[in-house]
Amino acid sequence: MRAVTYDRFGDSSVLHVTERDEPHAREGRVRVRVRAAALNRADVKKRSGDMGEATFPAVPGFDAAGIVDEVGDGVADVAVGDEVLGWGFRTLADFAVLRHVAVKPAGLGWIEAAGLPLVTETAERALRLLNVQAGQTLVVEGAAGGVGAAAVQLARIRGARVIGTASERNHEYLQSIGAEPVLYGAGIAASVRDIADHVDAVLDTAGSGSLPELVGLVDDPSQVVSIADFDAPQFGARATGGGADSAWDVLDELPGLISEHGYGARVDSVFPLVDAAAAFDRLEFGRPQGKVILDVSLS
Repeated sequence: MRAVTYDRFGDSSVLHVTERDEPHAREGRVRVRVRAAALNRADVKKRSGDMGEATFPAVPGFDAAGIVDEVGDGVADVAVGDEVLGWGFRTLADFAVLRHVAVKPAGLGWIEAAGLPLVTETAERALRLLNVQAGQTLVVEGAAGGVGAAAVQLARIRGARVIGTASERNHEYLQSIGAEPVLYGAGIAASVRDIADHVDAVLDTAGSGSLPELVGLVDDPSQVVSIADFDAPQFGARATGGGADSAWDVLDELPGLISEHGYGARVDSVFPLVDAAAAFDRLEFGRPQGKVILDVSLS
């Protein structure tokens, strides 16, 4: 099978499409013939060597959408032939093994489906940690990014008021998904206070060094959660990186979230698998407005 691989850490120039042995589904997992796969910031960090050691040659990728063609022992909720989306490892390939899957909602295209798993779980996990409820005010730092936009939508579905920080070019988009936009950058706290008398919770998806200001917006610093700044506890805030607090069950709610609330992921650009390096450059340097997707079905 074809797979995007790299045999050393570095920039996008280390990426190549090579032939690899096909993986197979183990207990509790499924194998899919990948139709589309999304890039995430974690893929850039992993390729650059910022996430620790790796076994080379390595294959990047966490998100995928495709057709199940192998089912491991103990899997009861999907079957061979089902169209699914999900999360696993080494998804930038013709075949990938997924650990968490859900049936792809009818009418949802492969491209958008591939962009939903990781950002949806991450956003839902953070909102559960913050216990965001109807009538509360949530500030999302970096609200136009993948996780930020997912959090905005999921919080609005809960009935919360959402104030989202972003560059001005993304303000119209934030308004379209239900957030009240304020400018991203220095002076965030003052901008928020101009439009909100009280803030119940803050989600930092950007890791831009704004935590001291963000903590000052809430009564209790523990009501600030960061998915991007693991120094958050130094400021009394909380950091989350998954693990025991994972929220993968939210994928089963996607049909209702999409059909009843219009939930979705904005797509910035689509590349064929053979142009993976260009896709990584778009994600890393192109200031994308939405998800960068590889269409694996393209030659």
